[in-house]
Amino acid sequence: MKRPPDPFDPKAAERLIASFAERGAAERAYATGEGQALLAALGGNSPFLSDLALREAQTLLRMAERGPDAAFATALDPIGRVLPDAGRAQLGAALRRAKRQGALIVAAADLAGLWGLDQVTEALSRLADTTLEAATSQLLREGAARGDLRPARNGRGAGITVLGMGKLGARELNYSSDVDLMILFDPEAMPEADRAQSTAVRFARDLVKLMEERTEEGYVFRTDLRLRPDGAAQPLAVSIPASVSYYGSMGQNWERAAMTKARPVAGDKVLGQSFLDEIRPFVWRRHLDFAMIADIHSIKRQIHATHGHRGAGTEIAVAGHDVKLGRGGIREIEFTVQVLELIWGGRDPSLRDPTTLGALAALAGAGRLDRRAAADLADAYTFLRTVEHRLQMVADRQTHRLPEDEDGLRRIAAFSGFSSLDAFSAALTACFNRVAHHYGRLFESAPDLSGEGGNLVFTGTEDDPETTRTLREMGFTNPAGISALIRGWHHGHRRATRSERARELLTLLMPTLLAAFARQREPDAALARFDTLLEKLPTGVQLLSLFLRNPHLLERVAGILGAAPALADHLARHPSALEGLLAGGAGSAAAALPALVGAARHYEEALEGARRLVTEGRFEIDADALEGLIDADTAGQARSELADAAIGALLPEVLREFSARYGRIRGGSMAVVAMGKLGGREMQPGSDLDLILIYDHPPGVQDSSGGPRSLPAPTWFARLAAQFIAAITAPGAEGKLYEVDMRLRPSGNKGPMATGLAGFERYHAEGAWSWERMALTRARPLAGPPALRRHIAAAVRHALALHAGPKVLSDARDMRARMLRDLPPEGPWDVKAMRGGLVEVEFIAQALQCAHAASHPRILATTTREALARLAKARLLPPEDAAALIRADRFWRSIQAMLRLTVGRPRTEALPAAAGTALLRACAPFMTDRAADSAAPVDLGALRAEMQGTAETVRTLFERHLGSLPPPGGGAAQRERIAT
Repeated sequence: MKRPPDPFDPKAAERLIASFAERGAAERAYATGEGQALLAALGGNSPFLSDLALREAQTLLRMAERGPDAAFATALDPIGRVLPDAGRAQLGAALRRAKRQGALIVAAADLAGLWGLDQVTEALSRLADTTLEAATSQLLREGAARGDLRPARNGRGAGITVLGMGKLGARELNYSSDVDLMILFDPEAMPEADRAQSTAVRFARDLVKLMEERTEEGYVFRTDLRLRPDGAAQPLAVSIPASVSYYGSMGQNWERAAMTKARPVAGDKVLGQSFLDEIRPFVWRRHLDFAMIADIHSIKRQIHATHGHRGAGTEIAVAGHDVKLGRGGIREIEFTVQVLELIWGGRDPSLRDPTTLGALAALAGAGRLDRRAAADLADAYTFLRTVEHRLQMVADRQTHRLPEDEDGLRRIAAFSGFSSLDAFSAALTACFNRVAHHYGRLFESAPDLSGEGGNLVFTGTEDDPETTRTLREMGFTNPAGISALIRGWHHGHRRATRSERARELLTLLMPTLLAAFARQREPDAALARFDTLLEKLPTGVQLLSLFLRNPHLLERVAGILGAAPALADHLARHPSALEGLLAGGAGSAAAALPALVGAARHYEEALEGARRLVTEGRFEIDADALEGLIDADTAGQARSELADAAIGALLPEVLREFSARYGRIRGGSMAVVAMGKLGGREMQPGSDLDLILIYDHPPGVQDSSGGPRSLPAPTWFARLAAQFIAAITAPGAEGKLYEVDMRLRPSGNKGPMATGLAGFERYHAEGAWSWERMALTRARPLAGPPALRRHIAAAVRHALALHAGPKVLSDARDMRARMLRDLPPEGPWDVKAMRGGLVEVEFIAQALQCAHAASHPRILATTTREALARLAKARLLPPEDAAALIRADRFWRSIQAMLRLTVGRPRTEALPAAAGTALLRACAPFMTDRAADSAAPVDLGALRAEMQGTAETVRTLFERHLGSLPPPGGGAAQRERIAT
């Protein structure tokens, strides 16, 4: 227990202490020491609490003896003991007593330091919840007795739900707050649908009266129903169908913010939660919504206007300042949190925390808010809410404004624990200024409207000579064409710029936009690709707002459109992929995927959510790789983790959906095994997924059970596998997740889509080819029950050890020779198939693992570079050979990835300038005669020389460890030997 604040009015404090002393031995807990200090704080700072302490002295004594938690529980207990037939008057008296006693305990525990802010607000919210539930239950019973409502148990089935909104919904109620409520009803659940509206409105009026009516016992809570849908035009209770329709068609951003805190508190809570689930897409938008920022900020400007702009300047006066609505106040903290939640919460459900402090922590943890800013705002929120409570405790008034007079300010300073008014004022001023600073950075930054080097005018119908000159000086080669293109945007020739708001944003953005594109190697082509992007958008307000609020994003997009036509085409098809660039680094989509899929209301929503995040995540990783922010190893790992997350999140959803129709195989399970690049965690841009699906079930279980239809076990697993593959490959609004290749399953395309574990083991023990065992070195079980995954991993190790031996080395050599004959490189940049290319590096790693798996089981690794390192550690490969192969593996993958990102699969040696620059930047660490300087001249000749040297090294090592290959264009005898 900390020392309570000193009394502002010592005489009033002495009177309360004396009153307790006169009561005798029963109150001796408050006669000396800490108890007397608490009485002094109550009596000397708050006339309301002083009167309450005298009236509820027994409650204070109980708290001193048993602690605040037990005393608070005791205060609420009588509410549950009121008999159902006792009547409204008796219940109302019990509710008012509970409110008095609860309010006293909360204040005393707060002032004594026994409870922190979170415990204070949670207790006040629990008090409101308990009283609302009891009042609602009474009114529902009365309605059922009249025949207006159906009898309900715990409110369920009554057709009326009460939602807690605002601070009640977030469980952070103020000390003297009213409770924001929304009362909804389901007409179909009422006995008479045509009377449902009047019945629900009567319920609402009775509830407000029961909670607000003042008697000699006091009152329970003031109520506010203005947050209901279209509150000014709708009755006190609104039907759920009308509410869903309203939010789906006319809901405002401020209503989205309000609904982030909504929760069922009374009545039919299941009905209430069902309603919240139904409007979730309205609250948590699928795409980032930076256009909302201006809308939310306009609400704050209206608040400033309504309150006379008090404290709106650079200097914030303490006297008369509103700690909630004023500059730097609580509302600015709440707006900051709610806006960031609404922007990012649709993508990441872990950010949907209704509490302000919880949301601040979540936003900082996810990288959506600077940690220093989050800590400052959390400290300020705690401090300002405490001051707000002190203001309200003085006279039980719902006020947030600091006193205008010095005497009143001194009272609040003392009540808040400060030794002087100066110290209190300094702390408040610093707090307000910190909050205003952080709020201003989010809401009030203004763009620079000046152009670079001259005028930029695009509003007329003809070229402006000064604008043309400026564009030419910026670096555009066809300034007249660029000027005409942009004039078309301003004249609404693109759907994205037809609205007045879009053109306003475009005007604000234009200098920054042109400067970003002018910095590209081919600025005209890059801007033309941006025009293609605008052409595909139904509206441009979201995108332009996104760029206006995030100028660094515009720089990145300009770079991508300038260097990577393949990514530009992807962006034109999927503009939402842009959101991945704001996600905070490669891997954020993979981290958010499980929660997003898990929060989906139904199967299709889970699939669409996964498609959206995978689309964003892939683009995010590819953009980072294009810009050189991550290397080939990191990018491959990130792409593979994204695919892992999608598979791991969707497999349970597919199983749940499938089982609803066909039941389950008792004791059975299915696992997904990654092969190829996914298995090796080396996925490249555009890689498909090489998968094997393996199942197992008890021998005695032959059919599925528990569903409308039953299937034989093999058929059940085959159809489950087909539905899982369909979930991954079926296109949706966001495209498809991935292409899938299942040719590596036993017997290839001729085999069943799902393989039993026993059949998998038997096939690889008896009938697998050497190339299949080599492919098995990359097998990685990644989804399904852990026990089955362990069994599969053990089966893979056993199969590799069973057939270990030197024969696989000659088989690998012959297989490579056939590939060179039948699958020649597609061009000079085909670093995978070329002689000495990526395939030969992988063959060396895989064949050597297969050859020595029995004697050296620790060499097995699914990733090529890791396998080579393990082979060297086991002395099966000279360290210098392993190092050369690891370097070549990384070099080839770097070239392959950058070419796929920029030009796809080039058939000729010539590359566009921007693609060549990006390629040289990616390969700079491997160049022996060129510094890693992206500003150096593009020299593809040096890169080609490096490639030739690397290929010769790989070919030498291949023949050293696996055997000689025929020279290019070998004679007929050699071709015959290879063929046989």
